[in-house]
Amino acid sequence: MAFRIAVSGIRAATADLDATGNNIANANTTGFKASRAQFSDLFAASSLGTSQNAIGQGVQIAAVSQQFNQGNVAFTDNSLDLAINGQGFFALEDPAGSRLYSRAGTFGVDKNGSVVNASGQRLLAFGASAGVITGALGPLQFNSANIPPQASTTAQVGINLDAGASIPAGAFNPADPNTFNNSVSTTVFDSLGQEHLATLFYRKTGVNTWDTHLRVDGDNTQTLAAQTLTFSNAGVLTGGSPTTHGAYTPTTGAAAFSLSFDYAGSTQFGAEFGINALVQDGFTTGRLSGIDIDENGIVLARFTNGQATAQGQVVLANFSNPQGLQALGDSAWAETNGSGTALVGAPGTASLGVLQSGALEESNVDLAEQLVNMIVAQRNFQANAQMIRAEDEVTQTIINIR
Repeated sequence: MAFRIAVSGIRAATADLDATGNNIANANTTGFKASRAQFSDLFAASSLGTSQNAIGQGVQIAAVSQQFNQGNVAFTDNSLDLAINGQGFFALEDPAGSRLYSRAGTFGVDKNGSVVNASGQRLLAFGASAGVITGALGPLQFNSANIPPQASTTAQVGINLDAGASIPAGAFNPADPNTFNNSVSTTVFDSLGQEHLATLFYRKTGVNTWDTHLRVDGDNTQTLAAQTLTFSNAGVLTGGSPTTHGAYTPTTGAAAFSLSFDYAGSTQFGAEFGINALVQDGFTTGRLSGIDIDENGIVLARFTNGQATAQGQVVLANFSNPQGLQALGDSAWAETNGSGTALVGAPGTASLGVLQSGALEESNVDLAEQLVNMIVAQRNFQANAQMIRAEDEVTQTIINIR
C-alpha cells in the first residue's frame, strides 16, 4: 500500500515541478499567465462512505489552474503593440474562423491590411462607416487607399476690425493697399484637391460698416461680389454673416466653388486689426501616414493631408470564470462551458480594462516565487522517494523472517 501512496506522491511532485518548469520557461513570454498545480488527497470509499479509521490512498492532481493577475506593462516603438490594463482578453479569429482569446498584444498588418498576430490570427473590432463606429463585429482591417479631396465650402473667420480706422479714399483696388484697410489670406481647395490662395480684403465704408472683398489666386478677371459687415455701437457683429461672394471657377478643370465665410464672434473694437480664427473645411488628397489607438480602443488613421478618420474600435472579451478557459498554446485560450459565454465590449466599459498602445503586457511569472516552488517540489519528490526506500526495507525484513 505504502508503495502506491509514495508513487502517487512522486507523480504529484513531478507534476508540480513540470508546472514550475513551464512557468520559468515562459518568464519572458508576452501575455503568459503562470499556472499552479493543485492537489487533493485520495481515500478508499464504499457506497456507505469512508471509514472513520481509513488511511489515505495518496494524492491526485485536482487541477492545473492559471493565474490571470496583471503582468507588468513594457513600452515598445510599435503603435500596433497593445497591452490590456485591467480585465479582459483580445478577441481573435483564426484562419478557420474559430474564436480565440489572448492577452498577448503583439500585432502587425498582413498583406491584406488585416491586423494579425504572429500566428495569423486576426484581431476583432467594431467596424467603422465613414469614420463612425458601428456595432458590427469583425476583423480589424486598414484601408490604405488615398482619401479623396474635399473642396472648400465654408470658413470660420474670427477677426477684430479697428473701430478707429479711417475710410480709405478712392475705389477698391486689390493691387493698391491705400484702397482697403486690412487683408487676410488662407489656402482653400477645389474639387480636384488643388490649392488656391483666397484673400479677403476689408474696407471701412462708414460708421460701424465695412465692405469685404474676395479674390482667389489674385485673379481679378473673375469679379466676386463685395459684401457688407455691420456692427453695433458696442462693437458686436449685427449683420452680413455668413458672407458668400459668389462662385469661383478654377483654371485647373475643377468644378466651380463658392465659399461661405462665417464671421460669428468677430468684433469691431478700438484696437488694431487682429485675426483670432481662420479655419476652412477643404483638404487635398492624403496618403496613410500612421495609426493611433487610444485607451478606449478607437483606431484612428492619420493621413498626410492632416485628416484623421476612425477605422474601427478594438474590442475586449471577459468571462464569468476565466479559470474555465481552455489553454490552446500560443498564449491563447478558447471558451468552454466552464468559462461561460464571452462578454464582448469596448475597452473601459463595464468591467473591461483599458488599452495602452505601443506597449505589451509581460509574463506575470515571479521568478523568485517559482524558484522557491521548485525547491519545495524537489523536497517533496525526495521525501516520497525516501518513503519507497523505507517501505522496501520493511518488506525485505518481513521476507527474511524465518
